Amino acid sequence: MKAEENRDEPAHHGYTARPSRLTERSILTPELIGSNPRFVAVLEDVKTVAAADCAVLIQGETGTGKELIARAIHEASARRHHKYVAINCAAIPAALLESELFGYERGAFTGAILSKMGRFQTADRGTLFLDEVGELPIELQPKLLRAIQEQEFERLGSSHTTRVDVRIVAATNQNLEQMVAERRFRMDLYYRLNVFPITLPPLRERTGDIRALVHHFVRTYASRNRKSIACVPDEVMTALVEYDWPGNIRELQNFIERSVILTRGAELRAPVAELVNKRLSVPGVHPGECGKSAHHFDPAQNELGGWRTQWRGGQTRAGQDNPDRQDAEARDFAGNRRPMQ
Repeated sequence: MKAEENRDEPAHHGYTARPSRLTERSILTPELIGSNPRFVAVLEDVKTVAAADCAVLIQGETGTGKELIARAIHEASARRHHKYVAINCAAIPAALLESELFGYERGAFTGAILSKMGRFQTADRGTLFLDEVGELPIELQPKLLRAIQEQEFERLGSSHTTRVDVRIVAATNQNLEQMVAERRFRMDLYYRLNVFPITLPPLRERTGDIRALVHHFVRTYASRNRKSIACVPDEVMTALVEYDWPGNIRELQNFIERSVILTRGAELRAPVAELVNKRLSVPGVHPGECGKSAHHFDPAQNELGGWRTQWRGGQTRAGQDNPDRQDAEARDFAGNRRPMQ
């Protein structure tokens, strides 16, 4: 439905949560937001590799959205009707990781009173996402290599070989090539995982996307907390854009969630004083103004809040591939959107 057809619909709590209606050629989920050229290129890679059935290695700093990309690959692939199973290799003690990946038989070790399937078997015919794969113990890497290459393994305590059909998507924030050189990661496993590499840019290199991300997170958390937030003051938006976000999108998301919780009125009140060494105000803009000196939100504009990337043969509707146009459109956005009713 077009945006004009939705304008008479009532708004709930300032932001209306609407499922995105994707085109037939689109693989985007509502969380994949942005029109930065490097990010758009990543999404094109996702569309390309989703149709294949090879291993994918997603690289990027912490908080850049590696798991979202992994899930998008699965959802756009022929395996989307089967399970997507994720395991964080850094979150499980090394002594337990083998049993989590491959399962175990009853009596395999003290406390194993029942047999249990591992993540590989659970993900049969689907996708297994190995997050923080650089944290895998070196002694476990040969068994993982065999499981990926031969699609077979043995549970702990069993001599029976279990065959599976699993697609592997791995992610890391470490330099695996350097780890290979330092003999902390097997070269053969690295090349088996690195069939199709995807590198996510950090948020500091996607500053043109910060406004769109802020709009999305405010909309999300205002609805979740049953609040009506109509705008973000310019001095707040400027501070958010100028901060370099070492924790990337996850840090921005958590900051906006806390800001929404602290907000009592119709405009976002963010603790921007925490964003040190950044300019906290814009000359001529006064806190509390919610006119042209603020970023207004109109959830009825379209399903994706007006700024989310939409695929039309690889093109985007918001900002296209030109960062300068993004900035110009962002400035127009502040003055041309009507406040919530």
